[in-house]
Amino acid sequence: MARYRGAVCRLCRREGEKLFLKGERCYTGKCAMDRRPYAPGENGKRRTKVSEYGLQLRQKQKAKRIYGVLETQFRNYFAAADKRKGITGENLLIILETRLDNVVYRAGLGRSRTEARQVVRHNHITVNGKKVNIPSYQVKVGDVIEVKEKSLSIQRFKDIVETTSSRIVPEWIDADIENKTIKIVSVPTREQIDTHVEETLIVELYSK
Repeated sequence: MARYRGAVCRLCRREGEKLFLKGERCYTGKCAMDRRPYAPGENGKRRTKVSEYGLQLRQKQKAKRIYGVLETQFRNYFAAADKRKGITGENLLIILETRLDNVVYRAGLGRSRTEARQVVRHNHITVNGKKVNIPSYQVKVGDVIEVKEKSLSIQRFKDIVETTSSRIVPEWIDADIENKTIKIVSVPTREQIDTHVEETLIVELYSK
């Protein structure tokens, strides 16, 4: 499975804002954006005028990096969003939000999306009673996601829940973290997605 293997803090610095790719570390003084709030590279501190295309590209790159998706898969998501009824940009964010790894993260069973993806890949998660280890699996309304019974006693989950106990769970997810159970109660609306991405610029980019 292809995935980004470089330094994730460089991604935040390139976008000029925290993408919270390292979970709780991003809230501490160790965050690279707090220590070096400029783009990586020799010319990172230079101020350059960004073109219209550059603005569109940055929004697309930001969305990809937040959700941990590579270019080909992101294009496929856009194509699927374009075919759905409704607003293409909002459809795209809904598809990204309803990935299994993102749902696990949103519910508080992962300190970051990367950790949530690892939890899924390591066979700790079931959907409707069946093992699912595909992070990109699309959840549907009514799906019940649980941590496998054998995995409940692992100290890792106790540490995760303790760290994420104050996290606000979106309204479209019913999370019983004490019992490590998640239920999808509705399709997320744009108002319920707090990702700071201007999806209209992504649509403009791919529509050229």
